[in-house]
Amino acid sequence: MLKQTPEKRPNTKDFFGTEHLKSDLRGRSIRGGAVTAAAQAGKFVLQMASTVVLGRLLTPEDYGLIAMVTVVIKFVRMFKNLGLSTATIQQKEINHQQVSTLFWINVGISLVITLILVVLAPIIAGFYSEPRLIPIMFVLASVFIFSGLSVQHEALLKRQMRFTSIAKIAVISLFLSLVVAIILAWNQAGYWSLVFLQLTSGITYAAGMWFACSWRPGLPVWDSGIRSMLAFGGNLTAFNCLNYVSRNLDNLLIGRYWGSQQLGLYAKAYQLILLPIQQINAPMTGVALPTLSCLQTQREQYCRYYYKALLSISTLGMALVAFTFAAADKMIPFFLGQQWLEVIPIFRLLMPAAFIGTLNVAEAWAYQSLGRTDRQFRLGLVVSAIDVIIFIVSVHWGAIGVAAAFGLSRPILWVPRILYCYKGTPLRFTELLKTLSHPVLASLGAAALLMGMNQLLSTEMNLAIVLGLDCLIYGLLYLAIWIVLPRGRKTLWEMMRTLKEFRKKKK
Repeated sequence: MLKQTPEKRPNTKDFFGTEHLKSDLRGRSIRGGAVTAAAQAGKFVLQMASTVVLGRLLTPEDYGLIAMVTVVIKFVRMFKNLGLSTATIQQKEINHQQVSTLFWINVGISLVITLILVVLAPIIAGFYSEPRLIPIMFVLASVFIFSGLSVQHEALLKRQMRFTSIAKIAVISLFLSLVVAIILAWNQAGYWSLVFLQLTSGITYAAGMWFACSWRPGLPVWDSGIRSMLAFGGNLTAFNCLNYVSRNLDNLLIGRYWGSQQLGLYAKAYQLILLPIQQINAPMTGVALPTLSCLQTQREQYCRYYYKALLSISTLGMALVAFTFAAADKMIPFFLGQQWLEVIPIFRLLMPAAFIGTLNVAEAWAYQSLGRTDRQFRLGLVVSAIDVIIFIVSVHWGAIGVAAAFGLSRPILWVPRILYCYKGTPLRFTELLKTLSHPVLASLGAAALLMGMNQLLSTEMNLAIVLGLDCLIYGLLYLAIWIVLPRGRKTLWEMMRTLKEFRKKKK
């Protein structure tokens, strides 16, 4: 068995400089991507297993109650770091005084958010006419205290590309929180199992970050030169707020006008379509953003890395999304049970948004690595206004109407968003289309052929066997279409060569 070279544990002062990373930036990026992908695969397995177990132990109403609170919780969560973690990663030079000041800002904001949520709890419960939401919000509010304590530690680990440490913490934290949730659900705790899942995750993740990062904050120094970082983080936070309000207004409206049952179905469908995207985009961003930030002054290397990273994401992400669309009528009853059959049409209507969602990182990487969060915020104003109109109109048709409207709007808005993002940068839209052509055609083509085959060859075989065969057939079709496309073999060979390069470095 090959032994992986252990990460060098830097001294406290070494957490700020990045010059030492550039001598092996490509190797660090490749190794970091591989480690992160492996960890995310493990997390995906854990999440799928827990989804199966919790989906059978809990009811749609349990998920609906948490979804009502989650709309508010996720919104205020964006203020816990004010974009300052990304600012720490993106900054060319940074020092102990600056990070210490940002740390105490994050902690202060987290305490304020906790108090705000406690005050809002009765108001939210009254809005939904659901008194059970008050104690739920009290418990979940405490999670922000722990997350605020770990923001800058995590940012420093990412800045130093210590992806192995981050991956270990994420997997262990997820595992422990899922164990707690399943034990509580098994003992008839109902929606409280989902509440303590988040609380356990927050505590264990913060503890892991402090253990892995030896840096400790000093007293804040307000004239340490953090003004530009606050501006960067402010624009990013403003964009995230706009994006969140517009993207979660659907949950708010469905819960208000159609109740917890419909919201539970919609929330579960949305959770399922995001699952494959989150397993890929979030960890890859953790690797790509520090790398692109290091390359921001090197135009050619920046573009090369950017397109290759997007190709890697879309190759896997688009394939997963297209397959889940084609096999949704088998996957959902197999994993969740017959009580979730109403999720299937909502799930499929959201799929166009999920397919485009695999490329959301294309904008985020460019804006944030190049320090252009002001443009990201301005675009967010326009897109958020469009989303609000879409949800207000479509909620009259319930969860189905909202899913259809949102699913169709994402592909339409994607082209103007990318064109605006790339303006004034070395990135080119034509090069992006060229990069995405193979995964788009292969994934959509394989999904269409699989659905056609299933229509012609209906069978009464065991659901697990049929789902396994669908997965095998789809994989073969996807690979075959990719190979027959122009330059398909060459592109695959280049990707395989990168993988071989990682294995050589590992040796």
